[in-house]
Amino acid sequence: MTEQSRARFRTEARSEQPDPVLLCVLAAAEHTLAGPGLPEDEPAPTLAELEAACRAALDRHAAAVRRAVAERRPTSPEETAALLAAVLGGRERFHGRQSDYKRLESSLLPEVLRRRRGLPIMLSLVWSAVAARAGLTVHGIALPGHFIVAVGAPEPGDEYVLADPFHGGRLLSSQDAAAIVVAAGHKFTPELLTPALPLDITLRVLGNIRAWAAERPEHARTQLWATELSLLLPRHPAQLRLERAELLVRTGDFLGGAAEMDAYAQILDAFDPDSAARVRQDARAARHRLN
Repeated sequence: MTEQSRARFRTEARSEQPDPVLLCVLAAAEHTLAGPGLPEDEPAPTLAELEAACRAALDRHAAAVRRAVAERRPTSPEETAALLAAVLGGRERFHGRQSDYKRLESSLLPEVLRRRRGLPIMLSLVWSAVAARAGLTVHGIALPGHFIVAVGAPEPGDEYVLADPFHGGRLLSSQDAAAIVVAAGHKFTPELLTPALPLDITLRVLGNIRAWAAERPEHARTQLWATELSLLLPRHPAQLRLERAELLVRTGDFLGGAAEMDAYAQILDAFDPDSAARVRQDARAARHRLN
């Protein structure tokens, strides 16, 4: 099943218009289809069942939004944002808490839809996916340190407002957004309000999973699958190849990890020979662990 979901992940990531919802469902399948935490007498869902459940949930929420639109008839981005906050943040109870950062489920779309809790990026994805199904315009905005949404089109000359799905959809001013960026140690520029691209959203979701697992050595295999999926994206940091090699060694594949280290060292040779030498040394150490 993993081979099937990974093949679809790779194909979708290289399509003309990648669907971040589908990519996040396929990423979650790496964890969910293994059935962790399920009772012994309860089988893990199939990939088709997982997909269908997520799309059905999004459709249900979109239907609730469409009914609210028909009743209120919003005429401005502010009114639309307030409507979405009332439906998704209020009636449907989508929000986040600080404790959600400690849970892997907060980065898995099927679990976010089930629990209605998650990280900012996942709740923002729910908002944008539901809005699109309801005929509304909502874009994800990848601020450093905190993902938010723009209701409307954040383009020059167009009207939009910023909202924070993690906090139930509360409105944010441009000053609020700037404060978030500065608090994360970055300088605010208007370009940061550019809508996030689907593959960038996917890479950031996988990065959150990798970061969660990296703090928990017992979850090295979770970090490994998140890294391997990241490598299937058309654009990804080259450093991920070394991360995968090190994780292969940590999970017992000493020869596979050593081979990956040697391949990465060849890339480093051209511009960082000292680092290349260190990586080759790590590869030799990995092979020696077989003795």
